[in-house]
Amino acid sequence: MKKILFLAAIAIATFFEGNAQQYKVITSVESIVPNGLGRSRIINALEEKDYKEYTSVRSDEDNSRNKSDRGDIRVKNFEETKLLNFYNLGGIRFQNIAANDAIITNMINSMIAEGWALAHVISAVESEGGKGDGKGIFITRYIFKK
Repeated sequence: MKKILFLAAIAIATFFEGNAQQYKVITSVESIVPNGLGRSRIINALEEKDYKEYTSVRSDEDNSRNKSDRGDIRVKNFEETKLLNFYNLGGIRFQNIAANDAIITNMINSMIAEGWALAHVISAVESEGGKGDGKGIFITRYIFKK
């Protein structure tokens, strides 16, 4: 009986220890700059950063600025997958959108095959701000969990 209880305790401890969730964010940036002048990519950081190293707490007693060095925050090891821009000289290019969808679908399927689950997808657009702006991106964050 003691052996069964001991084995059950080990099994339960292993189950809870193995159930710690891990998250991964992969971002796609698709250019919506007219005439195809922008750059579109999928970005996947290959290193981790501890946000606490770049965090400060402000209070009534201490209202000093965060003096973290931006160079230390930058990630130097990342994957950069080329995507096509939404626009070319002729305007919006639906074939480019379909090509990007195929690449992003493959990326998602590859992550799932590696044991990740797609937990959330968040999108945002910063588009043409008026005459002469000529800037815009469509950004999507894919949040995976294990």
